[in-house]
Amino acid sequence: MNFPEHLNYTSDHEWLDAGADAVTVGVTDYAQDALGDVVYVGLPQIGKEVAAGDSIAEIESTKSVSDVYAPLTGTITEINDALNERPELINEDPYGEGWICKIAGTVDLSTVLDQQGYRALIQQR
Repeated sequence: MNFPEHLNYTSDHEWLDAGADAVTVGVTDYAQDALGDVVYVGLPQIGKEVAAGDSIAEIESTKSVSDVYAPLTGTITEINDALNERPELINEDPYGEGWICKIAGTVDLSTVLDQQGYRALIQQR
C-alpha cells in the first residue's frame, strides 16, 4: 500500500492535501483496494457548504457503495469532472488523477493523521 508522506489522512480513509487556496480530498490506496473496481462516483456540487464529517461524495464499486466524508468545514470549490467519464481513476491513481474535490477551509490538524498514524490505524484492522 502506498501512503504519501506529504499528505494527511482520516480514520475514514480519506486523504487530504492542503494547498494555498483549498484542500484537495480523495480516498486512500487502502480504501480503493477495499472497494474493488469503482464504477461510479457521485460528486458534490460546487459551492456547497460542508461541515467536517458530512458525506460529500458517494463511490459505487462492484463490491459496495461507500460515502466519502469531508475532513474539514468549508465550501466545495472544485470537483474532478474526469471521474464522471472514468471513475476507475480512483483505482488507478488515487493520489493523483483520482482526486475527488477541493474544499476551501482550514484543516484542524488535531483531527487528522500523518502517514505513520494512518499506517498504524490500518494495521489494527
